[in-house]
Parts: sequence; structure tokens; C-alpha cells
Amino acid sequence: MQKLHCNFFFLSCFVFSATLAHSWSQNREFNQAMNYEGSSDLVDLQYHMGPVLTSPINLYIIWYGKWNPTQQSTIRDFIYSLSSPAPYPSVADWWSTVRLYTDQTGSNITRSIALSGEFYDSAYSHGNYLSRLSMQSIIKHAVTSPYPRALPLNPHNGLYLVLSSPDVRVQDFCRAVCGFHYFTFPTIVGVTVPYAWVGNSGTQCPGVCAYPFAWPKYSGKPPPSTNGGNNIMRAPNGDAGADGMISVIAHELAEVSSNPLVNAWYAGDDPTAPTEIADLCMGVYGSGGGGGYVGVVSKDKWGNGFNVNGAKGRKFLVQWVWSPVKRRCFGPNAMD
Repeated sequence: MQKLHCNFFFLSCFVFSATLAHSWSQNREFNQAMNYEGSSDLVDLQYHMGPVLTSPINLYIIWYGKWNPTQQSTIRDFIYSLSSPAPYPSVADWWSTVRLYTDQTGSNITRSIALSGEFYDSAYSHGNYLSRLSMQSIIKHAVTSPYPRALPLNPHNGLYLVLSSPDVRVQDFCRAVCGFHYFTFPTIVGVTVPYAWVGNSGTQCPGVCAYPFAWPKYSGKPPPSTNGGNNIMRAPNGDAGADGMISVIAHELAEVSSNPLVNAWYAGDDPTAPTEIADLCMGVYGSGGGGGYVGVVSKDKWGNGFNVNGAKGRKFLVQWVWSPVKRRCFGPNAMD
């Protein structure tokens, strides 16, 4: 699988290539994986002296469009799990790798992420097709709506997460991006705050943005079925769209926390198209992962794939991130 960098000013985007490598057994792939999940002397991840999110994060979700309450509950529980105890390996254990990144003072990224507010933009305030820049206007709408609906505008430790429903089309969604993050312009929102957008790909491109819970249409594989005959990994919470979003949300939260203003942690010489700490680990979810193989992950009693435990008994499959200590992709479910 392959990451495509944006050549626009938004800092993070990713997409899975349509071509999938042939299947390997878990043991064979793990035994032959000599690159230790992305480790390479060629990776030149550098700190560019900008801030990281060291203060406790107040996360505000903007639900854009019409949402299934069950999908919302799954996403909320994932956000809650980032700072809550759960059996090892947990979502909070996964976040501990993100926390290894520091600012100029040596302060680590915060361990505390609190869901501090939600805004329901069910009237599609900016239509059913959104440009990338539309996200900032959506945030502006959410913080200026009449009380008590409005979200607070929090320039101190606020982080805004715009989530678009399956029927909303977004510029470059499915073609080049599944999510991105950046920061707001004072000319639009009034202040500079970090934000991220993630789309629900459940009906538009699950094989691209919800892989491995669905195959790309042009991969030559059969469509997902319920009999397990096509080797599709089943989603841990029963919804490819929502479960696929979880990993993209994790990806974007890791990167917006370590590179909120485009001047902190990334590889490459161009800050408008950086390679960030989650970009380095695209498609890796377990030991031996890479080349179209997700790695060694767990299966629950129903055969659903997962690699971390969440609070409230949920399980999730989230992509690994680059560890600055181990200098390779890493997650709490690692076998080594």
C-alpha cells in the first residue's frame, strides 16, 4: 500500500493504492520481515522547533451531515479510550508512542484528550460537496451558532475534529485523501486553532479508506461477504465505515499533535508536503506488517480483527506510528 502526498497546503493526507499485494500467511510474513516494520536509516524524521500539543487537549467534534447514532457511539468510545484505562494492549498504550514526541523545552505531547463538546451540523450548512477550505468555514459556523448549540472557540488547548457523513463528498476524498489536518486562518475563524477532517467512506470507497475491512473494487478480489469466504478482515465493531474512520482519526490525531502548525515533527524538505509520524507507517497494524500485509493482529471470538482494546469493552484496529525511540513503526501489540 502506498501513501500519496498532497501538493496543496494542507499538511496530511493519505490513501491506499488500488493494487494489493498477494496474501501471505501471518507466520510466513512475520518470519521474513527483516525491515522491522519500516525501520530504515533513510528515514530522516526531524524536529523543526515548532510547538507540539503538550497541554491537555479539549477535543470538539463537529458531526457534519446525517449520522447513525451507533457509528457516533463507536467514535466517541475511541476518543474516550485515548485517555482511559483498558486491558493491555490498549488505545491509551498506543497513544503512549505518540507521547514520546517533545517540544523545545522537552515537554511531551499530552496524555489527556477529553471530548469537550459536540456540534451537530445535520442541515449541511455548507452543502453536500465540500472543498478542503470549507472545513474552516464549518468550524466557524459551529463556534458562532446561537447558544447553547455553539462550540466554544478555544485557542488555548482546543482541537476541532470535523467528521463528514457517508453521503458528503469532499475534495479529493477517496481519490487522494481519507483525512487531513491543518490549522485555521484568523481571517476565517478569528484565531489559529488546529483541526482535522475525516470522512466516512462506508458507501463511497470502503476499499480505499476502510481497508482492510473491504477490498478496492479494482483489486480483482470479490466484494465483501458475510460468509468469510473472501478472507476479508471483519470490522471489530461491525461497521467498515466507522471502524475504518477510527484508524484514520488515530492517524490524524497523532500527526496534528506532533505537527500542529506545520513546523514541528516531520521528514522531508517541504513543509507543505511533509511525511509525518503516521505517514511513515501506512498500512502497518502489527508485527511483520508492510507490503499489503497488515501484520499480526488479534481476532475476537467472532473473527473480527483488532490490535488494541478500548474502554467500555470495545476493540479497535488502529495503524501504528513511528517511534522516535525505537526508530521504527511501533504499536503496543508488537511481538518484539
